[in-house]
Amino acid sequence: MSKFVDKLHNLSKSSVSPIGFHAAASKLKSSPMLLIAGLSGLDAKEAENAANSNIDAGLILSQSFNLTGLKQTVKAMGNIPLGVLIKGMAEKKVSKLTGSGCDFVVFDMKTSAASLQEQKIGKFLLIEPSSEQSLVRAINKLDIDGVFINRCKEPFITMEYLLACQRFSELLNKPLVVTLPSLITGAELSNLWKAGIDGLVVPPSQPIEAFIELRRMIDNLPKGAKRQRGKVDIVIPHYEGDTTIEEEEEEEI
Repeated sequence: MSKFVDKLHNLSKSSVSPIGFHAAASKLKSSPMLLIAGLSGLDAKEAENAANSNIDAGLILSQSFNLTGLKQTVKAMGNIPLGVLIKGMAEKKVSKLTGSGCDFVVFDMKTSAASLQEQKIGKFLLIEPSSEQSLVRAINKLDIDGVFINRCKEPFITMEYLLACQRFSELLNKPLVVTLPSLITGAELSNLWKAGIDGLVVPPSQPIEAFIELRRMIDNLPKGAKRQRGKVDIVIPHYEGDTTIEEEEEEEI
């Protein structure tokens, strides 16, 4: 089982408040949101520095990598789960990742559908903020562990991107992770959390101080229950009018 997937599951459990006399003592201690370090490539030193930055996972964003270098990067990460972003990759290449120590993969829409059969690693789908609602809703039927929302084109979190996150949270019953275009403020983090986001991928080459500040902001988020996944409010039309008069008229006829 993927360590990163386990962390996401524990994240959802921690939002449920225990009931009973020992509720306070038995409440799961978990961060309100996961912090993932984006890695520019197969650099053992970069991976080691990220692993020492109090992160929950790492994600290799470069498409240029080999199995030998990947194994070395996995080793440099220690006990921190490492994932790989893959685009348009065939099934055979994806299956080779399972023997490298890689914990999870994030694949785009062009990756071979046969990759869904892999059971030894976590599987996440990368979608664009502009994805159509009908397509996003269909993702619930896929055998995957969650969804990554690609970063917006602007160097900051826009209203359009925030609304897309909110909509995906309502349509999907799977964990949601966003890839950030840059470092964010406490207000932006709070808005993403309220929109139902479960994790953040920080851009590569960030100093340790940036991770410390992000972890502090995450720990200061509310610990209360978050909204349920895949729950879209349905509004039933209500027509006002005096139906009593109509019924009386019908009786007279």
